[in-house]
Amino acid sequence: MENKEKKTKSIFEKKFFVVLFASIAAFTWGFAFPLIKIGFKAFAITAIDTGSKTLFAGVRFLLAGIVTLLIGKMLGHKVKIKQQKDVWWLLAFGLVNTALHYFFFYMGLSKVSGARSAILDSLGTFFVIILACICFRDEHMTKRKILGCLSGFCGVLLLNFGSDMTQGGFSLEGDGMLICSGICMAFGGVMTRIVTQKVDTLMATGISLAFGGFVLILAGLLMGGSLHRITYTGILVLLLLVLVSSVGFSLYNQLICYNPVGEISIFNAFIPIIGAVLSCLMLREPFYGRYIVAGLLVVLGVYIINVHNYKTDTL
Repeated sequence: MENKEKKTKSIFEKKFFVVLFASIAAFTWGFAFPLIKIGFKAFAITAIDTGSKTLFAGVRFLLAGIVTLLIGKMLGHKVKIKQQKDVWWLLAFGLVNTALHYFFFYMGLSKVSGARSAILDSLGTFFVIILACICFRDEHMTKRKILGCLSGFCGVLLLNFGSDMTQGGFSLEGDGMLICSGICMAFGGVMTRIVTQKVDTLMATGISLAFGGFVLILAGLLMGGSLHRITYTGILVLLLLVLVSSVGFSLYNQLICYNPVGEISIFNAFIPIIGAVLSCLMLREPFYGRYIVAGLLVVLGVYIINVHNYKTDTL
């Protein structure tokens, strides 16, 4: 009986579904880029109003956490805390992976150009792979991972080629905040694997989103933030962003629970490219042929890192 159970794979371990779910997660997060821009306009949040941006993000993640917890409860998932320290792991997870990650992101975003911020924020994808190799014995830095990361990062660079990404010097308030955001993303990815071994993945995701969102709301209010104007468009966009967060984080965290962190996190390199393409479609921003080449470079990076799995796994 024990051998039979060992041979039974979760759907989140089967590589076809790994690619499918990781791609869906990346697509939903990429979809968030134009939605956030529309949301800022709908709620009359200006580009330099960091407090209101943080408040907006907090409301989004708090609601996403509540929705995720409700769905988990409906599906029969439970929060089983085996040890007291698991509670602290959950709170730390929400603080790092949601609150600090997005606080630093919005702080940096208001000081740095969009193109430059996309590059700096994408560093988190590659920080995760490096940190996972340091923290987990079953993950090692290999030539394959180095080549895959280089290919993916080249895709992100090409995405922003010719823009104002090199304008201005390094600033702690801008570049420094975005690098901190990437570091939080890396630690959050590693913590995901640890926390989901202790607590039900779906419920842990809901708690981390809700707690992180609550902290962001407090931070936004302390910075004088407010949602200046409430419209039907704004509410619709906010609900879509709640759906994006619930689906994206739930799928991503489930995948990390069952797979090496590096093999999943590389899919995040798609996010800025998907965001750029969807912004062209939804916001009528200009489309450039380099977006296609950038996407192909990221696909190549994903393939290089996961090629051994694609050859050996079946549905």
